[in-house]
Amino acid sequence: MKTYDVISIGSASIDVFLSSKSKDIEIERIHAHEDVCLPVGAKILIDKLHTDVGGSGVNSSIAFSRLGFTAGLISKLGRDMHANMIQHKLAQEKVQFLGKSADGQTGFSLILSGLQGNRTILAYKGNNDEITPADVPRIKAKWLYFGTMLGKSWKTQCKIAHYAKKNGIKVLFNPSLYLAEKGEAYLKPVLDACTILVLNKEEARALTKTNAGIETLLKKLQNKIPLAVITDGANGAYAYNGMKTYSIIPAQIKAVEPTGAGDAFASAFLAALMLKHDIPTALRWGAAQANSVIQHYGATNILLSRKEIAKQAARAGKVMEV
Repeated sequence: MKTYDVISIGSASIDVFLSSKSKDIEIERIHAHEDVCLPVGAKILIDKLHTDVGGSGVNSSIAFSRLGFTAGLISKLGRDMHANMIQHKLAQEKVQFLGKSADGQTGFSLILSGLQGNRTILAYKGNNDEITPADVPRIKAKWLYFGTMLGKSWKTQCKIAHYAKKNGIKVLFNPSLYLAEKGEAYLKPVLDACTILVLNKEEARALTKTNAGIETLLKKLQNKIPLAVITDGANGAYAYNGMKTYSIIPAQIKAVEPTGAGDAFASAFLAALMLKHDIPTALRWGAAQANSVIQHYGATNILLSRKEIAKQAARAGKVMEV
């Protein structure tokens, strides 16, 4: 088995984006948060429909390949038409699928878009939660990109993290909110092997069990991880390596659909560091890739190449040392 620049270990799914202008869809504030309300028994017309591949493993592995790296993906698919669609896309993008297909269903997400500039995702994990150590080939890579895994797959990911630490393989970990909420003790097997941790502000607060500001959150996280990164949507992103804190205020753009922005940012941030760029440049690359993704439907179809991102990064935002 060849040595890959980076192998992503994360979910694979088919993402279906729906948006509707129907007045039957209402946003109501219930239990101190906003909720999407649909009338029971109604038939609601959809105005826009877009289908694409998705999931943290697929999104990040395609991003790395677009940026010129040898990229692999460890995930678990079903034996269904959705698996065929994902494998076809990976082959097109020159990503080597290193996972397995098995009985059961491929992951699937239904994404309700256009909800006051945001979205609601209905996610079916399927075989994404069923990865066992027997499904994982011998890993030879310079970097591993860890997305969120649950169930059997989380236990397997913990074992991979131990292997990575033992064998000097660097790890970037980008957990979702429902994994961050489990706390530092639960995530410890992966955090112990982690070189870079990327979270949004809500996830960082959930992981640390505090409502502290960005600067405090960065310090809490960096006590355990060499490089901590926190994103905060249109407010920018921050990185702290134990000595200096850098921030970027992104260029203002019109966002169409935010799904995949986190993977886009994290993969481009890591790509810049893999090419020996400094942290400010990595923040610009992350912002440029995320900005490209959120201007379109789908998390992978408008990912930038290395040449494109180098050009876009120059105007992606202003970087400052905090």
